[in-house]
Amino acid sequence: MQLPKNIRYIGVYAPEVNIFENQYPVCGMTYNSYVIMDEKVVVMDTADACVTDRWMDNLKAALEGRKADYLVVSHMEPDHAANIGRLIELFPDITIVCSAKAQVFISQFYNQQTADKCQVVKEGDTLSTGSMTLKFIMAPMVHWPEVMVTYVPECRLLFSADAFGRFGDNDESSAWTDEARRYYFNICGKYGNPVSTLLRKAAALDIQTICPLHGPVLTEHLEQYVTLYQTWSQYKAETDGLLVAYASIHGNTARIVNSMLRDMLHEAGIEAHYVDLTRTSVSEAIAQAFRYPKVLLAACSYDAGLFPPMEDFLMHLRAKGYCNRVVGLVENGSWAPSAGKTMRALLEQMKDVSIVDPMVTIKSTLSAESEAQLRLLVQALKA
Repeated sequence: MQLPKNIRYIGVYAPEVNIFENQYPVCGMTYNSYVIMDEKVVVMDTADACVTDRWMDNLKAALEGRKADYLVVSHMEPDHAANIGRLIELFPDITIVCSAKAQVFISQFYNQQTADKCQVVKEGDTLSTGSMTLKFIMAPMVHWPEVMVTYVPECRLLFSADAFGRFGDNDESSAWTDEARRYYFNICGKYGNPVSTLLRKAAALDIQTICPLHGPVLTEHLEQYVTLYQTWSQYKAETDGLLVAYASIHGNTARIVNSMLRDMLHEAGIEAHYVDLTRTSVSEAIAQAFRYPKVLLAACSYDAGLFPPMEDFLMHLRAKGYCNRVVGLVENGSWAPSAGKTMRALLEQMKDVSIVDPMVTIKSTLSAESEAQLRLLVQALKA
């Protein structure tokens, strides 16, 4: 990792982790932590309980026999703060530097005796380590209320908490955007305004290195990553085109999507990305829904309502603040189609989501009438 010589990485990549927060499928996860070796020794966050032993080994190796004077707590979520107690056992005189809200959380996750070790800081406060200055910047609701980030002007480095994190390993040379997008919209997606506020604060800083709590340390392509975060936090579309998200029970809806509809979209010149909600992680489907300006939803009716994979997808979108999009609807039902009505009701609970006409109703398989309606819907989505 490209870090200044007196900042050492002590985090852990855990390839065995295959589900994060008990809901997001991942191929490994990084739990990042850092230590500043100066006149004062500062640990920047701890790590998750699943990597405690490896993290402690990394910490002791980095310290080379020195004691830690401070622990800076950026974020109190347990995947970063689970080892505060272990650190205090090792260094009973350590001072915890954190926001006022983080101190409250420390008393809740640990006890008041631990919270009494806190030195509470506010926006713009600084801490000297000797040759370096830590400047604290509050970032509430990115994505918890106690979050703060830390800027080190001497090396133009930002410890960014969960911002600019991603699922997966900590290799900066590997593709960043896809897993960062999935991470952002599932973890921080609801909090676009607080993220935009943090980006405005960061714009006033000269930053050459970003050290997030998950994923790689970023030293290249920073302008590209910041631009993506600006787009995401403002709920703007990242890529032109259309997402087709479908949920089929016995295959008829899927066949229509992957044959007739695919051909119609191609003939209309519409670039489309397809997501089978019965085979794709809902976290990936959410990321793709935010990526595109338009979405076509095709689903079966089920128990006088909506096939659960589609219903689950829409409920997740609602929870993540989905907005500012154009949506087309295709429903299928053999005797009493109900999917369209249910999808519409869920979409109407979202902000600035425009549902285009016609809504297409298919009864079991495509008929001449429903095919004509599907062509009209494609043209409406092209407009």
